[in-house]
Amino acid sequence: MTQAVFLALLLVLVATRLCHVDILWAEEDLPLATAIQMLHGKVIYRDVWFDKPPLTSAIYLLWGARDGWILRVAGALWFLAAAFLVYRFAAKLWGEREGRLAACALVFFLIFGIPSSVIPLAADSLMMVPHLAAVYLACRGRAFWSGFAAGLALLFNAKAVLVLAACAVWAYGSLPALLAGFAVPCIAAIGWLGAHGALYDYYLQVWRLGGMYAKDTFLPHPFQTGFVRTVNWAGFHASLVVAAIWYWLRGRDPGRFRLLVWATLSLVSVALGWRFFSRYYLQLLPVFTLAAARGFFLLGRRGRALVAVALLLPMVRFGPRYALLAQDLMQGRPHQWRDVAMNQDSRQAALLIARLAKPGDTLFVWGFRPDVFVYTRMPAGTRFLECQPLTGVFADRHLFQSSATAPEWAKANRTELQHELPTFVVDGLAAYNPQLAIDTFPDLNSWLSHYEDVGHTEKTRIYRLKPPGLNGFSSFPKSASP
Repeated sequence: MTQAVFLALLLVLVATRLCHVDILWAEEDLPLATAIQMLHGKVIYRDVWFDKPPLTSAIYLLWGARDGWILRVAGALWFLAAAFLVYRFAAKLWGEREGRLAACALVFFLIFGIPSSVIPLAADSLMMVPHLAAVYLACRGRAFWSGFAAGLALLFNAKAVLVLAACAVWAYGSLPALLAGFAVPCIAAIGWLGAHGALYDYYLQVWRLGGMYAKDTFLPHPFQTGFVRTVNWAGFHASLVVAAIWYWLRGRDPGRFRLLVWATLSLVSVALGWRFFSRYYLQLLPVFTLAAARGFFLLGRRGRALVAVALLLPMVRFGPRYALLAQDLMQGRPHQWRDVAMNQDSRQAALLIARLAKPGDTLFVWGFRPDVFVYTRMPAGTRFLECQPLTGVFADRHLFQSSATAPEWAKANRTELQHELPTFVVDGLAAYNPQLAIDTFPDLNSWLSHYEDVGHTEKTRIYRLKPPGLNGFSSFPKSASP
């Protein structure tokens, strides 16, 4: 029976994710683009600017950093692994029926959720598997391997420090082994980065910049916004929340207090940085799914019926979109969906560049549009794949704000940019926020004068390096194509 359940879960995961086969979501664009540059022989952080831990991008190398069906199937398999782990965890704590329910519940909410959060393989969703593995192994008394899994989680997402804290709640009697396991993947990653001359850049891009990002929220009232968004999340996940609370109130097993501490730490993780993006709430799913799987069977018949009815809310809210996307794919028509309009424009820009490009040409994208790199698969002409480090304005606000968080740091990066001349420059930001258009930065005017406007889409302007003799050089620089 259990094998049939997991086969059904896999089929549902694959089917729903294939509805997004021709869409790339913002959180997976930069990791994919970075992986493509690694395939071109570049070293992450040293040669490619990337603000997430290394495995967030390196995992895409397993399938050649390809988008399309292979990316969506990889996502389905990843989340199936998460479902298997939550099944094993619940089965160990209570029994097979709780295990199967936990697996089904996790997959349900990884389907019926905000698409930009539950579909991409990105930092928050990628951390789910090592997150679950780490706490499960701690529960089983495997402290070293629990720490090892928590260390892997840190290489996907910096918030995994709190995953380690959750593991310590279960393995407090074996802290030396837990910390030793945690250190192994971290030291291995540091050694690799150090051997490739990328360690200091890793520190700057992931930890120092990450600290700046966490301290500078764009929300005017973060506590109020956090409260509202958390209540909204609880409403859409009412079946989990009600059953989990019932478990914590009526459960008799000693593990419920540890699960409650784990839930508290996960909620703290959601609040870090005071942004409360929907994808951050993925860190709550594992523990609430576990607690709810037990709480459901502690509820009476009426309570279980109410919890089951509550599943209709996310189904009605998010289910129809899959049908619309599938219909679009079968009829070969573009999606009429505001959420993917920018991604569709990037695909059009990539097609235009492909018609103009020659072998050896390089690319630079201004704006947070690294999906252009994914669609063209061109080598980058600079180490910057998008313009956050060049404007100093984080991507969470650069479509509507222009005040820089770190203007001096951004200016230094723009100076570095002027020493490179990629063949193509794509401005994918000006149409959304004219104040941050590439031609509004005076220190880039001379550099931009080497380029000519060669085309545009509705939201993108494309520039190409002028021929020798017209761009101020007698021949192309090293970074441009001959």
